[in-house]
Amino acid sequence: MKRIMLYLATNIAVLAVLSVTMRLLGIDSLLDEQGAGLNMTSLLIFAGIIGFSGSFISLAISKWTAKRLTGAEVITSPKNSTEKWLVDTVSRQAQQAGIGMPEVAIYHSPQPNAFATGMNRNNALVAVSSGLMQSMTQDEVEAVLAHEVSHVANGDMVTMALIQGVVNTFVIVLSRVIGHLVDRTVFKTERGHGPAFWITSIIAELVLGILASIIVMWFSRQREFRADAGAARLVGSGKMIAALQRLAGTAEEALPDQLHAFGISGGRAGISALFMTHPPLEKRIEALRSGRV
Repeated sequence: MKRIMLYLATNIAVLAVLSVTMRLLGIDSLLDEQGAGLNMTSLLIFAGIIGFSGSFISLAISKWTAKRLTGAEVITSPKNSTEKWLVDTVSRQAQQAGIGMPEVAIYHSPQPNAFATGMNRNNALVAVSSGLMQSMTQDEVEAVLAHEVSHVANGDMVTMALIQGVVNTFVIVLSRVIGHLVDRTVFKTERGHGPAFWITSIIAELVLGILASIIVMWFSRQREFRADAGAARLVGSGKMIAALQRLAGTAEEALPDQLHAFGISGGRAGISALFMTHPPLEKRIEALRSGRV
């Protein structure tokens, strides 16, 4: 649960700032129509602005955030044959996938992992850890890069932002409705909104946010299968399976939590399976072998 909440930290922080700003500007007052009840049209507009703004601002700064969280160094001019191979491989795969050339970066970490991010499929970032370069064969690294390029080509970052925006909007609307009902029916507030409305709304928003994250995490797991399939088309299923098997044999790296959903390695199944950003590696390997992706 901690991992999921931290993964969404940037989006939640922006959401909170926008919510407070809207309240200070008096826009929240639109949610009460002449003291009689919620103005649902105004509520939906208010929730949509906050919900989607938080999600897309997070997406807009995702490359900047990723570079600073991981210390990723973008390869602007390859210093050695390894960096040149990385840039050339991503360039070739990007052309095959029909997208613009992403920025290619390396970040220092002993554990093997990689991620892709960015709000534009023609201006993305693909980063690999130094541990991945050291522990994997060239074919396996090529498969990992193809997986990340497939994420970009599939538009997964934008789709995630859209889904998160819709989820945010519904959470805000439902939490305000619940707060309004409690304030009116339990505490008998007749005009405006009393403290019960704000307290109940905040609690409901937290609870609904956790439950709604199950939807976001489900989509995150599905996009991993699609990215695996995309990588298999680019480099062959054998290389992708080999890369996943290599990852399965290493200790899972904790990327900065805000970036965990964008990494290549998956979590392990357990009671928190509904909140996993990645399917278990064993299931991903099985899906590739059976041709179900």
